[in-house]
Amino acid sequence: MSLRAIIAIILCKALKTFSLLVKRGGTAMPGRFALAVCPDLLGRLAKGVKVVAITGTNGKTTSARMVEEAFMDEHKSYFANRSGANLISGITTEFVMNCTLTGKPTKEYAVIECDEAAAVKVFPQLKPKVIVVTNLFRDQLDRYGEVTHTLDNIRTAVKGTPESVLCLNADCSLTSSLALDLPNRVLWFGIEKGASPSHERSELSDASHCIRCKAEYEYDYISYGHLGSFRCPKCGYARHKTDFAVTDVVEQGINSSTVVMDMNGDKRIVTVNLPAIYNIYNAVGAACAITAMGMSRDAAVTALASFTCGFGRMEQFALGGGTKMMLVKNPAGCNQVIDFLQNIKEKFILIICLNDRSADGTDISWIWDADFEGLSALGGRLQKVVVSGDRAEDMAVRIKYAGIDEKFIETERNYTEMVEKIASQSLPVFIMPTYTAMLELRSEVIRKCGGKEFWE
Repeated sequence: MSLRAIIAIILCKALKTFSLLVKRGGTAMPGRFALAVCPDLLGRLAKGVKVVAITGTNGKTTSARMVEEAFMDEHKSYFANRSGANLISGITTEFVMNCTLTGKPTKEYAVIECDEAAAVKVFPQLKPKVIVVTNLFRDQLDRYGEVTHTLDNIRTAVKGTPESVLCLNADCSLTSSLALDLPNRVLWFGIEKGASPSHERSELSDASHCIRCKAEYEYDYISYGHLGSFRCPKCGYARHKTDFAVTDVVEQGINSSTVVMDMNGDKRIVTVNLPAIYNIYNAVGAACAITAMGMSRDAAVTALASFTCGFGRMEQFALGGGTKMMLVKNPAGCNQVIDFLQNIKEKFILIICLNDRSADGTDISWIWDADFEGLSALGGRLQKVVVSGDRAEDMAVRIKYAGIDEKFIETERNYTEMVEKIASQSLPVFIMPTYTAMLELRSEVIRKCGGKEFWE
């Protein structure tokens, strides 16, 4: 290890330690300074570490938690970027904190969640053993641009590591297209027709036309958005046969799902310790990655039933009549949360927090593409909608246009007061925040009822 790299490691460790002492977390800043000293530090530190990397628009954090649980259960020597710092600076910080002063890794494995745009710089340096691409949806147009631009970023990133095994979502026509021109070995995961929910209503699609010839796709079934059994009637591009698939959904509850999962011909009854169809996708993708990393199917099944969800991702708090926080950031994810709410049988209160900061995406026009009209179908079960965040007024207008009577809509900007009101409620409360709103509100929630900060 060069002197420059050693100086960068010492600097990073010192800054991280200081940040923890002052209770600031320091997830990305130490790595940013370290990379300024030694730009190729991550590539140097990743040598000798077996990495599973997870990227994609939705489900990165949850999928990473599922995979990490298997490493934990199997007593593997590993580390993970649990804080969600998924840019190159945050990932570098994690690698530095898990190496010696001379750059020798102290753990054998790493579970790394990676931002889609950052993958171009990260993957060629990490050289992951396994890469999971969860899905691709339109997200933060001000930062990522069109979804095909995000796809091109990931394709370029994977070209830098042809030895990596790819775990691809067979139901996503965009994700699947990576296999068309990359030499990597591919394992496919998805949800089969018998397990996929049937959508009678039309959904917004981010990939309605063939990525190869531009003809309109035909579908045997749609899970949500553009995910499903797609095929192009003109050029023949179609959904690939799966290696790991959910073939039946036995039960969907408020807190979990029970499914039948086919893992390369081995069918198992699997409990997924989170509800909703999009988490079933996360689960089957995680099972694919866990086995690709050399662990058993039993380890995958156990992990999916026992993992702890990432902060803000269907996270539950013992506050008031029960509080669940569900991060939203784009139309596809938002629609899935609304679908989940439609299965709630009891009366509840909904809080929606909308920010437009850089980490959220400054363009909030996506709220008009999301199916908030689905809330009006809840009838008397939806007792009240509270809007908050930097763009609370915009959210209030959207909810009114969705058909919710103005008398059921309240605005509350003060998170401390909001948490006190939640605590006094006997009804369950569901919170839909964007990213920065989630971080701020979550800090107030755990200050009230206990828990760990996102960086702990």
